[in-house]
Amino acid sequence: MTDTGSARRPGRTRTGDTEPVRTLERGLTVLRALGQHGPLTLGDAARHAGLNASTAYRLLHTLQAQGFAQESAGLWRVGVQAFATGQAYLGAGGLIPAARGEMQTLVAELGETVNLAVLQAPDVVYVHQEEGRGLMRMFTQIGARVPLHCTGAGKALLAWQPEDVVRRAVAEMPFTPFTPRTLTSAAAYLAELEGVRRDGYALDNEERELGVRCVAVPVSDGGGQVIAALSLSAPASRLPDARVPELAARLQRASNSIGTALGG
Repeated sequence: MTDTGSARRPGRTRTGDTEPVRTLERGLTVLRALGQHGPLTLGDAARHAGLNASTAYRLLHTLQAQGFAQESAGLWRVGVQAFATGQAYLGAGGLIPAARGEMQTLVAELGETVNLAVLQAPDVVYVHQEEGRGLMRMFTQIGARVPLHCTGAGKALLAWQPEDVVRRAVAEMPFTPFTPRTLTSAAAYLAELEGVRRDGYALDNEERELGVRCVAVPVSDGGGQVIAALSLSAPASRLPDARVPELAARLQRASNSIGTALGG
């Protein structure tokens, strides 16, 4: 007689098997905290990760042993292995290789900084940048996270997402007022997204930083899903309203070429 009671069914796990998954999740949360807020003391790392100090201590030392974190003078920061692993995102056949040439062409033609960003609600994450040629150049650190509500890239990324994704992202937005021009309510932001869908591009009208404007368009993959935003940033004096439609149209042509390279 077969003992079916002790046999494990395919696809099932014991309750105890979830513990390694929770440990991995916590470790990644600590690593993300270092990436967003580091360098950090042990206490600050624990606080940002929502963990007690003893758990954060064990996780940090595990990350350190694998090269994903490093400690000096009591401060923890992202380790070199995290950078090496992240370089895989730049590998052949991906978004950045498909976009790099078009972005370089845009900078050569227009002279302004061009960015590539992806959605990680409630933020936008900048994954590549080609720096402008002007004396006043806009610079965003690769890997930097900026709230969706105050960036052209954020609006372009979110406007064409499914309705449930949009509503969930808007519900999580802090609507922090960075400048007097920042949108600070869900109603105003949702109305803005309607305009983005109508016009085909998004505008950051000095909403993150006074004196800086940004035009952004969506980038779609081979299946037509919006996976990134392509944006151009410049001092407001070099990006008046009269230039916005022209620049948006040029960005859209570049976006279409990137989508074709991705199989669209």
